Amino acid sequence: MSDHTPQGPVDASLTPRYAGIATFAKLPRIEDVPAADIAVVGVPFDSGVSFRPGARFGPTHVREASRLLRPYNPAQDVSPFAVKQVVDAGDIVANPFSLDEAVRQVEEAATELGERVDKIVTIGGDHTIALPLLRAINKKHGPVAVLHFDAHIDTWDTYFGAPTTHGTPFRRASEEGLIDLTASMHGGTRGPLYGKGDLEDDVKLGFQIVTSEFIEENGVPAALERIRERVGDKPLYISIDIDVLDPAHAPGTGTPEAGGLTSREMLRLIRGLADLHIVGADVVEVAPAYDHAQITAVAASHVVYELVSAMAARD
Repeated sequence: MSDHTPQGPVDASLTPRYAGIATFAKLPRIEDVPAADIAVVGVPFDSGVSFRPGARFGPTHVREASRLLRPYNPAQDVSPFAVKQVVDAGDIVANPFSLDEAVRQVEEAATELGERVDKIVTIGGDHTIALPLLRAINKKHGPVAVLHFDAHIDTWDTYFGAPTTHGTPFRRASEEGLIDLTASMHGGTRGPLYGKGDLEDDVKLGFQIVTSEFIEENGVPAALERIRERVGDKPLYISIDIDVLDPAHAPGTGTPEAGGLTSREMLRLIRGLADLHIVGADVVEVAPAYDHAQITAVAASHVVYELVSAMAARD
């Protein structure tokens, strides 16, 4: 932890939340503090999408919706910005015309940022960025347990012959040895697949699944029990595609699927994992053009807040 007293968000009783620069939760920028523990960083990139574009505008949209977040989290009984120096590290530049170059840029920037702070929560951008983020975290922790909340498994092989897309990051990560094959899991998956072989491949790649239907039928506590048993106390990376939520709770996303989680269920799941060894996280696929009244962005901003709170509470 930083040796300095953490600098928290702008005081909303002195400066209106709707005024000023929209850093995440009105936190200080990384350049405005001497040292930091947790960084929230954006990756405005969506060149890996297979359906609706627009997630490149996600980081800005989520930051705008985060203006209303407050310093104390009663659900986790922690004031994350008081116990850790949390900062907004701005955006990572990712080439919109070269997917391969963008992936290299994200890995390099995340690696560099990871040398300055203990933990990073990334706001996407599309899910392609999970691959370079896992490459960066691997340099620090070795193979990590991956808990992937998503409507989709994202372990497909290629799209139009391309091996790196938002539907393939966890296959590539598994093949590269970035994932702990004994401790990784998908949560909230649902909807049609290309074939039964998708699920068979997924098992070989190191994943178990807690489906959206399982959570509906058995409840959040049962899902948490299965997840915690699988993950244990391994270093854990949490990757959350906002389309894990039902379109009623997250309309602003690129590949929506009916029958998803509620925002309340998603927040409860994160809170139930707060004592695990979370080493990094991302929240991706917020596409503002399809959002209404910031519904998706509000949900995503609270997901990021719970992740930051969990990271702060553990240490």
